[in-house]
Amino acid sequence: MSSADTIVAIATAPGLAGIGVVRVSGPEAGRIGEHLLGQRPRPRHAHYCGFHDAAGELIDRGILLYFPGRGSYTGEPVLELQGHGNPLLLDQVLQRCLQLGARWARPGEFTERAFLNGKLDLAQAEAVADLIAARSQSAARAALRTLEGDFSDQVQGVFGALVEARVHIEAAIDFPEEEIDFLADPAIAARLSALHDQVGQLLAASRRGRRLSDSGRVALIGRPNQGKSSLLNALAGSDRAIVTATAGTTRDVLRESISLDGYSLELADTAGLRDSEDVIEREGMARASRERAIADIVVLVTDAAHAEADLALFEGTDPAAARIVVINKIDLSGLPARSDVFGDARRVWLSARSGEGMVLLQQMLKDLASAQAGDGDYSARRRHVLALETVLSHVEAAQTMVRVERSGELAAEELRAAQQILGEVTGEYHSDDLLGAIFGSFCIGK
Repeated sequence: MSSADTIVAIATAPGLAGIGVVRVSGPEAGRIGEHLLGQRPRPRHAHYCGFHDAAGELIDRGILLYFPGRGSYTGEPVLELQGHGNPLLLDQVLQRCLQLGARWARPGEFTERAFLNGKLDLAQAEAVADLIAARSQSAARAALRTLEGDFSDQVQGVFGALVEARVHIEAAIDFPEEEIDFLADPAIAARLSALHDQVGQLLAASRRGRRLSDSGRVALIGRPNQGKSSLLNALAGSDRAIVTATAGTTRDVLRESISLDGYSLELADTAGLRDSEDVIEREGMARASRERAIADIVVLVTDAAHAEADLALFEGTDPAAARIVVINKIDLSGLPARSDVFGDARRVWLSARSGEGMVLLQQMLKDLASAQAGDGDYSARRRHVLALETVLSHVEAAQTMVRVERSGELAAEELRAAQQILGEVTGEYHSDDLLGAIFGSFCIGK
């Protein structure tokens, strides 16, 4: 990307107030603004004016804002043209900017320029996309914390601890005749142990942040005709799934997203689990098993007569996943709605058909989603989690080199590799391929 380019894109879709924005960034932004306004725009001043095409015909009237240099979002001159939200009008304004020397922006190029110009680090830049894509209040708050730099501050804290540990170990390398005694110093082991704990805590928070961004996965499993589809419909508040008295109606995985007080969950209604020779039904059950294995919460739907025997259907569940046993059809059994804890699972008695007891299940799901997401966390991405897992493995290897191998050189090399990987999280070290993959996932205009 050449910083000499001036880029343009429609920055926002029409909002509730019917306002749309065309954004221009680059060295020619001021000249384009002067041409449209008929005079040099005052920095950070709202100019009400008309936007005209090349023939002088009025396209629209709106607000022109100009931000010079470092004071803008991208760290370079930025022009914002606010007009009516009609896409036809916005496109004409954009075409006029192209005629005046701008070019189309690539996806994410505005935020990429903000990163390259030092306005944001890489984790903060990714949080921009996470904030736009947030599907719950919790996800939006977490993304905003990352955008404000909370996650980056934690990463920098680990980075500083890594550097300090590396400096102490490399001091032994400078004095090889004293290396064995130096590495035996309990202070070195204590420093590496504290670093290990610090990385581990950041990794755990990042895993929670990733789950929050991705939505919690809830798999509804059970034997055929136990009410899984009725339960999905009740949670979604719509007739999303086909419900019949015929067992085996659900053959494929049916997904529905819901939000419970700001926590986003993706429900997966799966095929009933039973012995069957039907090829299609067997494939549906195989898919149900895969959903069960990757879910954050597994909900077993059964009835009072089969509840104990059906616990075996939890087999194959991720050990870290939460388990809920829904004893359905209390409208037929006459049992009251209630909930309790049974072993490593929670139980709730309800009727998906009548709605009795549904509030108990909703509260359970909300509590579990809240516990998994945590409080005060920030948004994170898969690459952050993978990077921190790698950093942790390097720190553990350094501990082994100090404690067992008594090799300062190898321990220092492990910490150097950890430092390099950690620097990629915030973009202190990066490759063009990494930037292309990250910003290519943004929408145009951001």
